[in-house]
Amino acid sequence: MPRIPMPKTISDAPEASQAMLKAVEKQLGIAPNLFRLVSRSPAALEGYLGMSAALSKGRLPAPTRERIALAVAEINECTYCLSAHTYLGKNLAGLDDAEMVANREGRSNDGMAAAAVRFAAKVARERGHVGEADLEAVRRAGYDDAQIIEIVQHVALNVWTNYINKVADTEVDFPVVQAHQAA
Repeated sequence: MPRIPMPKTISDAPEASQAMLKAVEKQLGIAPNLFRLVSRSPAALEGYLGMSAALSKGRLPAPTRERIALAVAEINECTYCLSAHTYLGKNLAGLDDAEMVANREGRSNDGMAAAAVRFAAKVARERGHVGEADLEAVRRAGYDDAQIIEIVQHVALNVWTNYINKVADTEVDFPVVQAHQAA
């Protein structure tokens, strides 16, 4: 049972959140539980959607963003986010099962993406305390400083969604994927 109740429908959400939830529903076909939960605070929903939209305009491709989300969700043992990003990774980013298993282990079967996922996992595990060698490794793989900043911001956004889902015990509305098991 969720520890923070969410609006059952968009019309049950605070008025200031309703238009944002309708936009999410238009884009995804549904308003997932995470978005309805966060809608209890229109400011939090606006911030989450704003950062997500801004990062989608960045230079990291969607598959790499999903890879990072999977790595961070596994580190934080967030069932909701693992479930959502496994679904999104497969259905929107075109990742296969083997790739998503690797991502959850902080790796990738794609050479360039591997450096981003490895770096993101290190940032998440070490709470930002990475060394010069970590920065040099991601740079050698072809990422510039702007992309490194985007990787860190994706980690931060995913940590936030992991934490809010764990705090609220959000009911999973995607096919369930548990931490520490194969996708």
